[in-house]
Amino acid sequence: MLFNFRYFKEIYYALATMVLIFIVGTAGFMLVEGYSFMEGFYMTTITVSTVGFSEVRPLSEAGRAFTALLIVTSFGTFAYAVTSITRYLVTGKYKNYFKDYRVNKDIAELRNHVIVCGYGRNGKQAIRTLLAHEEQFIIIESSESLIEQLRLDSQHLFIHGNATSEETIIKAGIQNAKAIITTLPEDADNVFVVLTARELNRNLSIISRASEDSSEKKLRIAGADNVIMPDKVGGSHMASLVVTPDVIEFLDKISITGEADINLEEILFENISPEMRYKSFKELDMEFDIGAKIIGYKTEQGEYIINPPDHLEFIPNSKLFVLGNADQIRKLNKHLIGS
Repeated sequence: MLFNFRYFKEIYYALATMVLIFIVGTAGFMLVEGYSFMEGFYMTTITVSTVGFSEVRPLSEAGRAFTALLIVTSFGTFAYAVTSITRYLVTGKYKNYFKDYRVNKDIAELRNHVIVCGYGRNGKQAIRTLLAHEEQFIIIESSESLIEQLRLDSQHLFIHGNATSEETIIKAGIQNAKAIITTLPEDADNVFVVLTARELNRNLSIISRASEDSSEKKLRIAGADNVIMPDKVGGSHMASLVVTPDVIEFLDKISITGEADINLEEILFENISPEMRYKSFKELDMEFDIGAKIIGYKTEQGEYIINPPDHLEFIPNSKLFVLGNADQIRKLNKHLIGS
């Protein structure tokens, strides 16, 4: 509903107050002074707005008493109602509502999207990667200041709310999502999000952040498929730059976003062209001189094979991991996927 009472209640209350004042004032003048409807409405208008125009005709003692009572009881209320409406328009709150309404409408139409809980450092980094892969996503954030930042960025869909609330993640379309990434600063909150998300969608891929070692086990028990500890990963990466600097530097140059000279691509069986299915890796390599190298294979049982043998076939529920430069990856997508 476009003009939802929950969002416009301040305006509705102000308008209702003004209407009530005019009804009481108009009816009062009609009863006390015998005015017509328009005369009573006019008298009410000049009384509550204090513009100082003369009366329709001289008032009786009862009319003066009613007018005084109307001024005392309505002036402050009328001024508050006008101020409320003006503030709502001047501060731009109505603009935020229409932006949020458009966002909520777009969210309701999403399917197979990713939900990102938290718009902090880790959340923003996750969003950059999702944008690079042209994935659809929704951000859930509770901070008002961060929500204001998101309102200025029209390409991001967001919900202002607490990700630990079941109502909030249902609103984010958890039943239709393919994955959820929870990057909340408190491990307890992440555990609660994981528990709720897994209960609402059994097929969901769940990735969670953890700050403490003890939280990793709890998050996996709760239903997380992957648990990432940013501090641990960062520290390990820095130490590796001391022990094996060239290896790590080479790995850092491999990108999964398609923006670097060296790219690592994941190819699902379900995404390739029908004529390319059930072929051996040798056949794929011979049929198209692409130049990219198959460096890994995930079987339908979930087993990972490094440098898979040529006789293996690309079968349902499996994945290929291919390494190549940007041009080779483009050729690979064109021949195997047709994109």
